[in-house]
Amino acid sequence: MDHLSGSRDLRQLPKAHLHLHFTGSMRPATLLELAEKHRVRLPEALSSGQPPRLRATDERGWFRFQRLYDTARSVLRDEQDIRRLVRETAEDELADGSRWLEIQVDPTSYAPRLGGLIPALELILDAVREASAATGVGIRVLVAANRMKSPMDARTLARLAVRYADQGVVGFGLSNDERRGLARDFDRAFAIARKAGLLAAPHGGELAGPESVRDCLDDLGAGRIGHGVRAAEDPRLLQRLADRQITCEVCPASNVALGVYEKAEAVPLRTLFEAGVPLALGADDPLLFGSRLAEQYELARRVHGFSDAELAELARQSVRATRAPEETRKELLAEIDAWLAAE
Repeated sequence: MDHLSGSRDLRQLPKAHLHLHFTGSMRPATLLELAEKHRVRLPEALSSGQPPRLRATDERGWFRFQRLYDTARSVLRDEQDIRRLVRETAEDELADGSRWLEIQVDPTSYAPRLGGLIPALELILDAVREASAATGVGIRVLVAANRMKSPMDARTLARLAVRYADQGVVGFGLSNDERRGLARDFDRAFAIARKAGLLAAPHGGELAGPESVRDCLDDLGAGRIGHGVRAAEDPRLLQRLADRQITCEVCPASNVALGVYEKAEAVPLRTLFEAGVPLALGADDPLLFGSRLAEQYELARRVHGFSDAELAELARQSVRATRAPEETRKELLAEIDAWLAAE
């Protein structure tokens, strides 16, 4: 079998997953069970068993998406729920060939029910260690601030992230609608995180254009960009990302579900790849977008014509962009080579 043909099993391809949100990683069946357990009434969009129809290109659409997300998050109420979510996520990652996961969470949302910010993060980190030991998937955490909240809140979270830097936290993010709030409002929070050696991985270039990616680089010292696809509209920015080897965490199914691009073919995967920008495919929020990690590689193969050799290179790029120990990275890169070499 030659390297160009596309029939190797993509679930068997060892890869890293660098763009997955905590609540968004929940299984749909688990959402229904936990809603019943805590007597939470779910809207039809979340209880139908089908991914909701979403569009976030207008304010109302984004607001609706956030509301659905918040409702889903509200079923996570006790320690058991958190441990279950993390364990099932690790199992799903393993089934998709994901060997290293960096999951992002804003502990603020869970703090009120779990006894505060510190107990919430400590519980999540403990659940992560437990699930990692049980499944063999390496798991680390990015603490993410919310753009819609104050820069003061972000600084509190950055200090929290730093405090747990040797206990499983590897980075600091900034999520939610990048059309709101300037990146530079959060520069102090990111400076706190970077100074302690944490990776800066803010969202940019999803709902806003290439300028939002530039702001992440200039104002926040981003070492990785959440999404970043809109950089494709600016050749000089692409060159800059390629020169500095700044990885973009591209989430193809999410981009289409939220209306960033009209159809799968329009996601500029090839443009970024051929410009030499390192990519890490991600599923973003499988609960709401209906597909997990392996499916993103499937899309690259089916829609964008990536050969097995190119898919292996995407997997390598995802591994190189992790905060995994050097030893782990070497092992995974060797296993990717073996996947490609196999008949």
